[in-house]
Amino acid sequence: MAENDWKRMLAALANPETRAAFARVTLGLPTEGGARGERALAALAAAGLVTSSESGSVVSEASIRAALAAGGRTRPTGVQRFLDADGRIDRYPSAQSDREELLRWVADRALTPGEVVGEREVTERLARFSGDPAALRRYLVDAGLLERTPSGSEYARAETTP
Repeated sequence: MAENDWKRMLAALANPETRAAFARVTLGLPTEGGARGERALAALAAAGLVTSSESGSVVSEASIRAALAAGGRTRPTGVQRFLDADGRIDRYPSAQSDREELLRWVADRALTPGEVVGEREVTERLARFSGDPAALRRYLVDAGLLERTPSGSEYARAETTP
């Protein structure tokens, strides 16, 4: 089953004639005859909602279940688990390794190695990732990913060894 089969199924059910034909098949009632009834059954079969059997058309439970399984939301992995739909941090992980991974991900996107920026600029950059950029800046410093320059007014990526 293709990932978008559920859309085809819903599209078929959005049509009043195919929806009525599906209801008759579901209830085990005879379907409407003629070209109109044949078109409705053909549309239901093409959408994977019904199949033909010796006794007539029947609901294709296997196709419906497969579409449900394929259409489910995929769970985010990696740092994406801790970001909202806009790519901003919605919570900090409790596991230290996950927290380090998230903070490293932010640091990689906020500052390039060797770049030195003022406090205001680093805070503005971090605001893209968090509603509390000052706290995020502090977390990055505490994690050893960001360091203050000796003057204390600028920040740079911490020198890391592979």
